[in-house]
Amino acid sequence: MENVTREDVNVFDYTSEILNALKKGVLLTTKADGKINTMMISWGTLGIEWGRPIFTTFVREHRFTKGKLDKSSVFTINIPMGEWDKKKITSICGSKSGFDVDKIKEAGLTTVDGVVVDVPAIKELPLTLECKVIYKRMQDKKLMPDDVIEREYPQEVPGTFHGSNRDFHTAYYGEIVKAYIVK
Repeated sequence: MENVTREDVNVFDYTSEILNALKKGVLLTTKADGKINTMMISWGTLGIEWGRPIFTTFVREHRFTKGKLDKSSVFTINIPMGEWDKKKITSICGSKSGFDVDKIKEAGLTTVDGVVVDVPAIKELPLTLECKVIYKRMQDKKLMPDDVIEREYPQEVPGTFHGSNRDFHTAYYGEIVKAYIVK
């Protein structure tokens, strides 16, 4: 059995830490069909919608993670605190696909069972938000500024490319149902 403890936290007491970490990259972890996957993200929002704490994440259409998220409708956001092997984790979780590799194993990450959702926390990035998708919406290209489309969605780059590409994002509004620090 896992040998960890969790310290429950109020997510809004950690707003600054979450948003600062998000700029540099945090992990979005999913689980479906018995397979766990994680990916580095730097696009997301933290707030309140419908009187509920929400983490909204954005996932491109052809990502392995999107298929898992659409099947399970739950995810965790894993946020670093203190020292962590950013270079190694980013090089694997930020550039490789779950279609091709088990990123958890390759990055040497330790999973810790979720409390409310059936998606694990990542011990190496201990501030954990467990989320249940309560709404999702595909981005509408017609409503986006031209400079954003040019920079973030170049049409000449295939959807399988790991960086900016022509795939638009689906916004997943995840109600934060549990927040804690893995110790």
